[in-house]
Amino acid sequence: MTTHSSTAEVSKEPERSEDRQGIDEIHILWISEGMSCDGDTVSLTAADQPSIEDLVLGLIPGLPKVNLVNKVLSPSLGGEDFLAPYRAAVRGELGPFILVIEGSIPNQNIIEGDGYWTSFGNDPETGEPQTLNWWIDQLAPKAWAVVAAGTCATFGGIHAMAGNPTGCMGLADYLGWDYTSQAGLPIVNVPGCPIQPENFMETLIWVLYHAAGSAPPPPLDHMLRPQWLFGKTVHEGCDRGSYYEQANFATDYNSPKCLVKTGCWGPVVNCNVPKRGWMGGIGGCPNVGGICIGCTMPGFPDAFMPFMDEPPGSTLSSLVIKPYGAVVRRLRGMTNELVNHEPRWRHNKRKLTSGYDPRWRP
Repeated sequence: MTTHSSTAEVSKEPERSEDRQGIDEIHILWISEGMSCDGDTVSLTAADQPSIEDLVLGLIPGLPKVNLVNKVLSPSLGGEDFLAPYRAAVRGELGPFILVIEGSIPNQNIIEGDGYWTSFGNDPETGEPQTLNWWIDQLAPKAWAVVAAGTCATFGGIHAMAGNPTGCMGLADYLGWDYTSQAGLPIVNVPGCPIQPENFMETLIWVLYHAAGSAPPPPLDHMLRPQWLFGKTVHEGCDRGSYYEQANFATDYNSPKCLVKTGCWGPVVNCNVPKRGWMGGIGGCPNVGGICIGCTMPGFPDAFMPFMDEPPGSTLSSLVIKPYGAVVRRLRGMTNELVNHEPRWRHNKRKLTSGYDPRWRP
């Protein structure tokens, strides 16, 4: 897989908040006309720490006023009424805005002749569909910040798998990994299929605090993911991790033990879902018996297929850890038995046997 050292380690050198004036009001223009299922928008509605309602109602202290434009969450009846803020942004008539893209970006250049892969509204003059690519080309250079929501938008995802006819890619593949917004920020990638609700909201809130002038840019890794969310693996946060250490592996999906033998890629996948849960801290793939199929990763899905087959590395790692795990499991069992008894001096007899000596002085 290609790495991108030119953007490695973070967004640019953090600005000091006193060096620039904060933004009082900002628009979020959300386009989900990438190759997608709208699952990231649907997932977003499950966030509650904070919720999208808290954001748009101005209930979060210190943030700019936020005007969210999203087709699923919009009160607009659609059509040109819904597209009005997008067209204003294209003309340069809209205040600062954050562009959020959901879904993979198809390659319009591979089409011979007429046709398009996906569109967002029609050209007012010609009536022809306006492609997602056209909108990105128009809006990305003007955006205060650009956020890619979900694995399809961040890295291409399902639509960009081997053999696809659309030439799909992630937003950074389309704009370039060295793209920077009007605020000097790189694309902010929040992967997940779909996004974990709080992961996205937490990232968006950080970007908005940066817009307000009260926070530095969010720290991003070499794949432009928030470091604090995707810096650890599934395995490092998994409740089943101790079973792996003891070479105690599940052979079916009803077991509470480590799932690597049943197809889990958790030891090598960057994701915090086992710790964060899904809705209200509850759920998350391995927490409810599901294997990790690597849906937050740049190589998804191809690098993790066929799903539910034992990952190649798990055979070797389990062989290495098996003798160690057997010894550790035995020793822990013995210690567990030992500490599962009360000490002898806890009794109701007439003689105190705890070792207390009233004549002892230090």
